[in-house]
Amino acid sequence: MEKLLSTREVAQLLGVNEKMVYTLITEKNLPATKITGKWLFPAHLVEQWVESRTINFPARGEAMSPHPGLLLVAGSDDILFERALALFMRLNADHVALFGALGSLGGLKALRHGWCQMATSHLAEDDGQDYNFSFAANELDALPAVVNFCRREQGLLVATGNPLQVADCADIGKKDLTVVNRPLGTSTRMLFDRELQRAGLQSSRVKGYGSEVPRHLDIGMEILAGRADVGLSIRPVASLLNLDFIPLKWERFDLLIPKECFFDKGVQLFLGMLHEAEFRELAADLPGYDLELVGKMLYPRDQSPQD
Repeated sequence: MEKLLSTREVAQLLGVNEKMVYTLITEKNLPATKITGKWLFPAHLVEQWVESRTINFPARGEAMSPHPGLLLVAGSDDILFERALALFMRLNADHVALFGALGSLGGLKALRHGWCQMATSHLAEDDGQDYNFSFAANELDALPAVVNFCRREQGLLVATGNPLQVADCADIGKKDLTVVNRPLGTSTRMLFDRELQRAGLQSSRVKGYGSEVPRHLDIGMEILAGRADVGLSIRPVASLLNLDFIPLKWERFDLLIPKECFFDKGVQLFLGMLHEAEFRELAADLPGYDLELVGKMLYPRDQSPQD
């Protein structure tokens, strides 16, 4: 079982009094669960909460100068993005694109250390409306350029025909289902933790919670193989594997690019490709994607005068 902290232990960890801990629960979404009238705090979620709000990280490390024909990307994995990287290399024979599936927070850390030129991320802000900006501000010494790649639909994957009649995350507890999970540091794991907490479920009591797989497609494969009953993933996986899908939310999936990398040839070629018909055709057989904002610069925002 994962370690659960008491209110006193969390107060000591954060260096605040116990009264402030209750304020952090209600005003700052400090992860907590109430059992028999007493607040308890999953230690790994508290650590994740602290890390997501950390500011003034050490300055970005000096990156090794990449080969001019090498595009390095790290962060959250996505089926359409994998297809886009393959298209990029097909269209640009003098370039190689390499991707590290580190999760959204891992992608930001890679940017901070100078290990990649671009990160993929879908970290939801506390208001649930915007994405990535506060996390990037906390992790990096300067806000990167933020360009949208897509919007995509997240939800629960279950076996074909939904034989266990799963309707939402609450059914995981009611029906004692086995889940498959994504690693810490991924936005999908953070969303799943929020959904479990909203359903009143302790992660330590959810069967399979500690079973982690690196990619969205792997979530579907575990369900297809019968090793798990349910997992949080994206709709395109359900379509590819003929699984059932219970929708939860649409989210924004962005590209974060430090200013010193923005005009790298490979980065510019990739961004330009997003406006081509060939790229849009990649999503033609993948339900669960919305390309309305694709290629749009979300930060810095266009400051040109309006007519």
